[in-house]
Formats: sequence, C-alpha cells, structure tokens
Amino acid sequence: MSIQKRSIGLCIVLTIVTCGIYGLYWLYCLAEDVNLATARPNAPSGGLVLLLSIVTCNIYGLYWLYRAGDDLDRQRVNQGQAAGHLGILYLLLAIFGFSIISYALMQSELNEYAAE
Repeated sequence: MSIQKRSIGLCIVLTIVTCGIYGLYWLYCLAEDVNLATARPNAPSGGLVLLLSIVTCNIYGLYWLYRAGDDLDRQRVNQGQAAGHLGILYLLLAIFGFSIISYALMQSELNEYAAE
C-alpha cells in the first residue's frame, strides 16, 4: 500500500459540499497516509483516529493533529529538510476553527511522499 496523491482543492470542495462528511473520510485517509509516511508501528489506524475524534467531540482530533504534525516534522528532519513545527501549526489552526486548512497543509506535505 502506498500514499495516494490527492487534490487538495477537490478535497476541500467535497468537504464543504457534503457538510463535512467527506472531511471525516479525508481524516481517515490522512491518518492512514501519515502512518505510511512515518512508519510508526504503534500509531493508531485511520479508523481509530476517526472513531476517537467523533466520540471525544474532536478533542482527540486536536491531539492527533499535533502528533501527526510532529511525526511529519521528524520525517522531514530525517530527510535533511528543515523542521517546520508542523504539529503546533496544525493544532493552532484547528483550535481557531480552521481544521480544514490543517488537513490541506497535511495533505500537501503527504503529497510529497506520494508515489507518482
């Protein structure tokens, strides 16, 4: 299984048009792709991230955004790139109501790891 390159604009439009339902699927896909990109053996699956985010009224979703950003940041450093403090960026955007922007930025980061 490999990381799939997704159109960020299309994902945003589908999330808005479906009143957030596609956003739940997008969260699932992001979690699965982050696990593939960072190769963390004990990372929660996409289904677990989605379930815990729904059950905790997105409190777990905020934690996961921070953790996933931190993991992607570590992956960047391992590849010789500069750290971007992605975890803090994703968390702050989500806290202020811009989770969709966090998802878009994370998808942009993951698209760099996608197989062409």
